[in-house]
Amino acid sequence: MAAIDLWSMLFVLVLATFIGLQVIQGVSRLLHTPLMSLTNAISAIAVVGSIIIAGEQKTMLSTVLGVVAVAASVTNIVSGFLITDRMLKMFRERAPRQEPRA
Repeated sequence: MAAIDLWSMLFVLVLATFIGLQVIQGVSRLLHTPLMSLTNAISAIAVVGSIIIAGEQKTMLSTVLGVVAVAASVTNIVSGFLITDRMLKMFRERAPRQEPRA
């Protein structure tokens, strides 16, 4: 019975990965920044959950996996904000360049 559950979960993971890739590839570049903000919000929820898991300290494995999940989520959030900031800088008006005087 456990093997069937494992295969079912693996199938759902692979299917979700392919569907997610198709959805993300279809997103316009103008929607990238709002989409990244939503992803950061989801990662923030993942950080809270992984902190709870790591803090329970039921087994050494759950603690280690919780710490790894915290690190991965925080990395995702920080890089998301950096990418969003870089994207927003692309849309800012630049000051006209002044030519050097001779």
